[in-house]
Amino acid sequence: MTAPTFAQRGAEAVGSEAAAAVGDGARHLIEKRAAAVDAYPAMDAMRDRARDIRLHTLAHLDDYLFEFAEAVEALGGHVFFAADAGEATAHVAGIARAAGVRTIVKSKSMVTEEIELNAALEADGRRVVETDLGEFIVQLSGDRPSHIVAPVLHWTKEQVGRLFADELGVAYTDEPTELNQIARTHLRRIFLEADMGISGVNFAAASTGTIAVVTNEGNGRLTTTAPRVHVAVMGMERVVPTLEDLGVMLEVLGRSATGQALTTYTNLITGPRRPGDADGPDELHVVVVDNGRSTVLGDDVSEVLACIRCGACLNICPVYRSVGGHAYGDVYPGPVGSVLSPILFGFEGREELPYACTLCGACLEVCPARIDLPRMLVNLRERVAAEGSAFSWLDRPLDAYEFAATHPTVWNASLDGASVAGRASRSGWFKRLPWRGKAWTGERDLPAPAATSFRRWWRKHRGS
Repeated sequence: MTAPTFAQRGAEAVGSEAAAAVGDGARHLIEKRAAAVDAYPAMDAMRDRARDIRLHTLAHLDDYLFEFAEAVEALGGHVFFAADAGEATAHVAGIARAAGVRTIVKSKSMVTEEIELNAALEADGRRVVETDLGEFIVQLSGDRPSHIVAPVLHWTKEQVGRLFADELGVAYTDEPTELNQIARTHLRRIFLEADMGISGVNFAAASTGTIAVVTNEGNGRLTTTAPRVHVAVMGMERVVPTLEDLGVMLEVLGRSATGQALTTYTNLITGPRRPGDADGPDELHVVVVDNGRSTVLGDDVSEVLACIRCGACLNICPVYRSVGGHAYGDVYPGPVGSVLSPILFGFEGREELPYACTLCGACLEVCPARIDLPRMLVNLRERVAAEGSAFSWLDRPLDAYEFAATHPTVWNASLDGASVAGRASRSGWFKRLPWRGKAWTGERDLPAPAATSFRRWWRKHRGS
């Protein structure tokens, strides 16, 4: 069977309880961002600096990755460069086997979602437990994340309460603080049992070999310090040159993502535990994942790799807020996903994603690195159009338009016909259209053409 398209998934999602929850949550996050930005006069200047840092780093990525790897290894850590998802998951599984690991705790990580690390480790006989509250809910329910920052933005507190009652055997409650306490109590024992912790990497400072793991829950810190082995899985583009540059990125990340001046837990990890340290892992492994990124570096959409995964473009996007994250079909939803997914994973089955956009430009307005997503989406549309497969039903209508637009007699006759249709509409709007027009009038009315064309009006009033 053919997989559903974005349009089909989106049509099913519009008006659903999940999409409504996403819309409400996203609007709340963008309101918090606006308040945080208003309270921070330096935000525009910091965004300019963040953009410069990210683009400079991407232009010299090989040098900074080499510098980072040398710094980590000098501290006693280990760095592995994985060409693709298969190499990355096989290497992490090998670390787990060598260390005799049975239970693994994970903090939130988009790149591990991308490479499907959990499934690979479970197939190798390891128990993997997500410890971010949202990811824990997703794992417990067999669901998928719908947002880069807030994995269960599509869930309601009542749904979470029923899930915990069914799966954890606790009394039903929909009080958020009580739900948090239930998860905390359940996970605390697992943290103490775990042999390995796996985290993502928000940023890595090349000059010191420091990795930054940013969370709003204490789970991230427990994941990286309590188990005897820590594996940090990092997209190769997440490096920045120095700790000073890292400070700039942290200034714009929290405000853009959740409207906070600084995320609650900002963990800077520099090497494994050293003699005399009270805590920390005996082993630190950093797995740097390519998985298509190196091929993007020379592309006209390479700027997308400057993304810092704040989720602001999702929150502001009218399309994402209407259909939610699952409609996009991949781990990266929203405007950034509409660019990133096709170029990382291929256009097949994703031809519609560059069109999942109104080109309103709001994503560019809120992006902390000023990434020009609208321009890149147009570039990708050109590629899809050149292939000519995704919207073949448009070929004949566009051919007809081209013919009419280049033959004045036909064009004028078409305008006259449109005017007749306009006079036939009593309200001045078309409320129901046939065939492909249903997709428009199913959600909104279409203005009827003017009853008198401009050309006719001009002749009448100007006499020429």
